[in-house]
Amino acid sequence: MNKQSVFVYGTLRRGGSNHHRMAGAEWMGKGTLAGALYLIDLNPELSFPALVEEEGRSVVGELYLVPDETLMDLDRYEGVSETPDPRDEYLRVLRLVKMEQGGESLAWVWLWNRELGNARLIDSGDWLDIEPDPS
Repeated sequence: MNKQSVFVYGTLRRGGSNHHRMAGAEWMGKGTLAGALYLIDLNPELSFPALVEEEGRSVVGELYLVPDETLMDLDRYEGVSETPDPRDEYLRVLRLVKMEQGGESLAWVWLWNRELGNARLIDSGDWLDIEPDPS
């Protein structure tokens, strides 16, 4: 079974409201990625993170190894088409992650592919600073 590295920075992280989607994934550790994290707040029941490439900031997340099937499931969850489409909400791209324990790892990450509008910057770069614990 082929496995891919993914970097998750929002609701898919441990403690995040959608972490259950990572069932069967192998946790590799914490890390950071160059970029900025924004809160997209569509209404009181629908808010989610958006990672954009931005110099001078970093985003906190976790690295996992996932089977190809899980990667495809995560693409569907993130609204990524099987064939990249510029209208998709997110784009999945390979980026370098700095690991907390040292070293770097190349991993898939989902970047926001829309206008930020009135999105709010999450200064800490850590989604779990603002998402309530679902338990």
